Amino acid sequence: MQTITLAQGNGGVQTNELIKNIFKKYLGKFIIDGGEDAGVFESKGIQDWCVSTDSYVISPIFFPGGNIGKLAICGSSNDVAMKGAKPLYISIGFILEEGFKINELEKILQGMEKELEITKIKILSADTKVVNKGSADKIFINTTVIGKIEKSGISAKNLQVGDVIILSGSIGRHGSVIFCSRNEIGLDSKLKSDCKQLYPILEEIFCSSIVIHSLRDATRGGLAAVLNEWAEMSDVDILIEEDKIPVPKEVKGVCEILGLEPYSLANEGVCVFCVPSNEAQKVCEILKKYQDGKEASIIGYIEAKNTKIPRVVLKNAWGGKRYLDYPQGEILPRIC
Repeated sequence: MQTITLAQGNGGVQTNELIKNIFKKYLGKFIIDGGEDAGVFESKGIQDWCVSTDSYVISPIFFPGGNIGKLAICGSSNDVAMKGAKPLYISIGFILEEGFKINELEKILQGMEKELEITKIKILSADTKVVNKGSADKIFINTTVIGKIEKSGISAKNLQVGDVIILSGSIGRHGSVIFCSRNEIGLDSKLKSDCKQLYPILEEIFCSSIVIHSLRDATRGGLAAVLNEWAEMSDVDILIEEDKIPVPKEVKGVCEILGLEPYSLANEGVCVFCVPSNEAQKVCEILKKYQDGKEASIIGYIEAKNTKIPRVVLKNAWGGKRYLDYPQGEILPRIC
């Protein structure tokens, strides 16, 4: 590997190889919580806080259902929520290209304002840089969110045989919308991105006695990336029932036209749970109280321990099975 490629930003195999072979080679010994979207740290000797940082370079910056500002707040808010935390504080960095329109910046800030109000997140610090025209593409945003942990013990390394996999909603909306919004694709669609904060539908679960072994939002690489990461980090085989996965008909149409699988498409408002089987029904009942959780469903389970080659298996309605592999190559750059 001599140069960086777009495939290394897809959240799949190439991304993991870049992190493992390059970044961890130099920085790995300093990483506290490797492999998780948010790192846990201590306050007064108790591991009760977590932090996550992310950068947003999506193209186009305005899309049906949101914009880069809304996405930046939702994305980092969701990352700390996936560790069982309530998002409380944020720092924001803006990189603006010379010539960027002020009215477009205001629209982006309005989107951020609305999302910050939803969960009452407070800004700790912020920074703005302006670069020469051509040195960036309009606007890039970095956000770092700090959250207070309400449900501890959540990790991708905690999956147990017999655990149940739950999906909070239908998949593929965000990825399909960005595909259709790109000039080079040019598809018309009524779809809107599912971009939203997940903490509001998770708060009741976090404050209950329900046990959660793992929780992850299915962003880059989609459902396929989450499940394969879990299988690898917990050394287990996962069986998923294809007909239990909610996929909007519009997403299916986009996938058929472009030859894509909905399981690899990015989402920005869907999370995946792994919980003990006796907790599954309670989780679904709570999620379905909310409009954003109405489509919550049990989609599979942890089938067996596998320390050699952990796999994710997709079973169709007729009983046929195939491997659901990690996404490879670059499906669409700058999806988030």
